[in-house]
Amino acid sequence: MIGRITGILLEKSPPMVCIDVAGVGYEIDVPMSTLYKLPENGAKVTLYTHLAVREDAHILYGFSSPGERSAFRALIKVTGIGARTALSVLSGMSVEELAGAITQQETGRLTRVPGIGKKTAERLLLELRGKLGADLSAGGSAGGPAAGRDDIANALLALGYSSSESQAALKQLPEGVEVTEGIRLALKSLARG
Repeated sequence: MIGRITGILLEKSPPMVCIDVAGVGYEIDVPMSTLYKLPENGAKVTLYTHLAVREDAHILYGFSSPGERSAFRALIKVTGIGARTALSVLSGMSVEELAGAITQQETGRLTRVPGIGKKTAERLLLELRGKLGADLSAGGSAGGPAAGRDDIANALLALGYSSSESQAALKQLPEGVEVTEGIRLALKSLARG
């Protein structure tokens, strides 16, 4: 596996860059967030990489930080999300914004990214919950009230309620409610509405 490349930036042709490493030019696909951080052609650069090996191609993806690469790897593990869509997500929002959207279960922020519809956004929120949002969010302790509300939201999503329905139900819950009691109250609220 190629984990990092350092060399001279030869060319920028979005979404691809070419980096010369000891006389070999590596073509690397990058998100726009990484592309904007690159210096002018001829400068020395370092990219953290992910090598995807397929039957018909070996494709190298590059990122400006290990966090961005980790987010990419988490995204491509989600059912129905390919490398192009993952690059699109990282081009449309920072890793911190993505983690915030996942932690707060905000489908609206994800659907603004080209190629991400409502169902795909909900799948991302469900499958990345605890894998990306919790790792990168700078929130409180894991066992605090926010964690309880996250558990309630996850339970509602697992029961088939949409993210917006779940968030509306969460707003009606009293502060510091236990998870089981919160789920019961949220379901009661949703049944009335």
